[in-house]
Amino acid sequence: MLPVPHFYRGPMNALRALWAPRTWRATAHALAGLVLGLLVASVLVTLLVLWWAALFSLLAGPTGTWALVTVYVLWTFGAPVPLLWFIRAAGRLQRARFRWLLGVDLPRPLPVEGSGLRRLVREWRSPATGRQLTYHVVALFIGVVGGGVLLACWSAVPVAVGFVAGDWNDDWYPGFGVTVTALAPALLFGAPWVARGLAHVDTLAARELLGRSRADELAEQVAALARSRAEIVAATDAERRRIERDLHDGAQQRLVSLAMNLGMARAALDRDGASLDRAREAVREAHDEAKLALTELREFVRGLHAAVLNDRGLDAALSGIAARAPFPVRLRVDVDERCPPSVEAIAYFIVSEALTNVAKHAGARHADVSVERTGTILRIVVTDDGNGGADPERGTGLRGLARRAASVDGTLDVRSPPGGPTTVTAELPCTPEEP
Repeated sequence: MLPVPHFYRGPMNALRALWAPRTWRATAHALAGLVLGLLVASVLVTLLVLWWAALFSLLAGPTGTWALVTVYVLWTFGAPVPLLWFIRAAGRLQRARFRWLLGVDLPRPLPVEGSGLRRLVREWRSPATGRQLTYHVVALFIGVVGGGVLLACWSAVPVAVGFVAGDWNDDWYPGFGVTVTALAPALLFGAPWVARGLAHVDTLAARELLGRSRADELAEQVAALARSRAEIVAATDAERRRIERDLHDGAQQRLVSLAMNLGMARAALDRDGASLDRAREAVREAHDEAKLALTELREFVRGLHAAVLNDRGLDAALSGIAARAPFPVRLRVDVDERCPPSVEAIAYFIVSEALTNVAKHAGARHADVSVERTGTILRIVVTDDGNGGADPERGTGLRGLARRAASVDGTLDVRSPPGGPTTVTAELPCTPEEP
């Protein structure tokens, strides 16, 4: 049962409802549905009647010229193609009506795989086709009955005025003019309720029949989970390769140099008459290499996961990244409520890698980093004034960021026209993690 609308709670509200935009959108939606329902029904009936006539002519024994028989055969076996196309096209028109007049976005049914005759058979066997055809029948009923009632409500006052002003003779139905005149105000003020209620009922039917079914939604979720799992595997493999490369090119080289210097110092000390200065120089270089190796290892571990991230959150962790950047970074963090640890770790990684890419490739003078949580979405925006031209398809770094974001059902968008500026935007859902 529909609740009593607010415009019945006072005379002024009732008057406001008459010219409220919502009322007129609902009225336009109902009238468009009436016209579209009649048009779709007439075309469907015409196609079905022609198909049945051709089939009956073949079954009853075709008569006439061979050209006419050929037309019967072609239409009998070819009619499912235009009929299916029209059902889908009418469904698109109905979804556009809901989107344009009511602002209701109905997702399209999932496409059918295959080609040729196999795809045609699958589309006819698809539940989505039957559901759309059912909606066209329901829409005709809603449009004719509901649209007729709505037109009667809106036209009650002009009809009553016509009876009074024209002094019509109502001998054919005594009291009709008096009845219409008495009911006209109630019908007029009830028109907004009828229009909105009709739009509500039509929307419920469209969501059930024109939108995606529960099976389609589950299938899409399974496909999204499969893609997300593949993205996680790819991101994990890329991260492993990065760790191996960074260890090989950084700390490992430092440790090899350290071992060589210590070996030289030891050999110098073991030789009789060896100069202590050479040994001292080798030990000094080894000490320097050890300090550099420790520094690189600390930076490497911090790049994987900052300890301060767990203790003090994104603001403190990202402040450390901004302070270590080789160029000025303006940081703004507006996160009132902390996100799950996995989301914070990915946000930290995205900002860290984005600034690293700016330092290596962009030639930027400064960068801006904005992190803001709105509802359940953590939005990260990294902008620099560099050369631009960044393309995720040509670089593994940006693809790695996209995979990281996709691992938690997030998105990553890169806008980098030639000459700059470059803007990397990531949106990560902050839904609570299951225990």
